[in-house]
Amino acid sequence: MEVAKKILITGGAGFIGSHVVRLFVNKYPQYQIFNLDKLTYAGNLENLMDIEGQSNYHFIRADIADEQAVKQVFAEVQPDAVIHLAAESHVDRSIKDPTAFIYTNIIGTVNLLNAAKDLWKAEHRPDDLDKHLFYHISTDEVYGSLDNGGFFLETTPYDPQSPYSASKASSDHFVRAWHNTYKLPVVISNCSNNYGPYQFPEKLIPLCIHNITHEKPLPIYGKGENIRDWLYVVDHARAIDVIYHQGKTGETYNIGGFNEWKNIDIVRLLCQIMDKKLNRAAGESEKLITFVKDRAGHDLRYAIDANKVMHELGWQPSLQFEEGLEKTIDWYLSNEVWLNNVTSGNYQKYYEEQYG
Repeated sequence: MEVAKKILITGGAGFIGSHVVRLFVNKYPQYQIFNLDKLTYAGNLENLMDIEGQSNYHFIRADIADEQAVKQVFAEVQPDAVIHLAAESHVDRSIKDPTAFIYTNIIGTVNLLNAAKDLWKAEHRPDDLDKHLFYHISTDEVYGSLDNGGFFLETTPYDPQSPYSASKASSDHFVRAWHNTYKLPVVISNCSNNYGPYQFPEKLIPLCIHNITHEKPLPIYGKGENIRDWLYVVDHARAIDVIYHQGKTGETYNIGGFNEWKNIDIVRLLCQIMDKKLNRAAGESEKLITFVKDRAGHDLRYAIDANKVMHELGWQPSLQFEEGLEKTIDWYLSNEVWLNNVTSGNYQKYYEEQYG
């Protein structure tokens, strides 16, 4: 594709999205980056304070589930490309309130697809859309659960097991349908579990860092034997950059670190590192581990085969897990104010006052 001048990044105030926005704003000053975010509990403009005010960065508050709002954004911005990360993403929340995931992850994606289709086809002949790209960011959870052997491939059949993964699988199918039916230029990537700075502390690693710091229980589902493939969030942002610029239209790319860990082993490693950093006796934090009733529909194992993006596009993860975990712990310990604000909801009150 030709180099896009205006890129709309949805969910850019969230965990992964903020890292993508930062990377694109800093690396590509010739681009105009538009960050569209609803600013839910997991969206926080504090994540992007270091780039606020840069001439090629713009923020728009809008809900992708609002069709008219999406149409208005596309009419005003006239984006050349979309990098779509906005999503409800926490499995536990999807079990309690699946409808919210349907609206944001499915209807929101369709609203964006329609707006992109209508704008770009108005600019070009139906078969002349090479200037544009709709890049949809998805998850490895759409593939379901693996046993102790094998890996998820780009060709693995979908088998979502939770309302969250079902909503993401549905959105993936709609993206491919718009490519096949309307010739919309699209690319999809499915990534393994991310960790790193700015992750909302409902997820395993930041939750445990926070609870260890304050000597609160560390709730672990079942026996903690569920296995996940972990990737440092900055490496995911780098992969998105590579796929956006070099990926082939209509293709899917799996992103992962070949880095499998049982949940209980991650928590024990966190405890060991935290004991050293907090000057506690060895084994002190492990006493906080508390096993709780397993989550409904809890997939046993996810493992991504990332050979396609590595071999075809030349991407490689840059950090070993232990190194990335140390960097992540250091960031959270150095950003207690950020952590306290996001957990208290102070930012949400501010955004309502500022944006209505």
